[in-house]
Amino acid sequence: MDQKQRQRIIDKHRDSLTRFGYHPNALYWSGQDIQELRFKVLAEIGIQDGDSVLDVGCGFGDFKSWHESKQCKLDYTGIDLSPDLLAKAQEKHPDGNFLSGDLFDMDFEEKSFDWVILSGALNEQLHDNSSYAKSIITRMYQLCRKGVAFNMLDARFLKAHDLHSQMPEHILAYCQQLCSDCLLIDDYLKNDFTIHMQRT
Repeated sequence: MDQKQRQRIIDKHRDSLTRFGYHPNALYWSGQDIQELRFKVLAEIGIQDGDSVLDVGCGFGDFKSWHESKQCKLDYTGIDLSPDLLAKAQEKHPDGNFLSGDLFDMDFEEKSFDWVILSGALNEQLHDNSSYAKSIITRMYQLCRKGVAFNMLDARFLKAHDLHSQMPEHILAYCQQLCSDCLLIDDYLKNDFTIHMQRT
């Protein structure tokens, strides 16, 4: 992702935060119910109380609060390009660790976290034939001890010039080159799919 693309995302979220405040709409979710359904499918990879989680594109850190509402405390680190969203995240979650930037800006050692998750952060259209998305998936898998869970928009049902969607089987095939235990889940929303990558 080049600097111009990064700045576009930062500016877009600054504008949405001004318009919507602390609300899922500021993150371009259609509602809290949809946001939390995606969280549920991600968490079903096996995240448990006390696990360490890296949330890539964390927004307000809502995955942390959703998970802890289930009486499951996380050792949580969130990263996001938007300093505006992170300021609100830190306010909402003073015990969380929040870092500003792209995943490739961080110098985490391999297998630094039990789980690495991503929800919605690969929906930005970069017109790069999915090379950035694939590099992010690769890096997330390098950083996990137990597994990776992420979602993307499903190109079978959603094609828009300003959104990045993918054919689920193409992304699954890519993940299977990295990980022998991959699961595709595509029965929870029509325009979305999730992949679980479990280390064995």
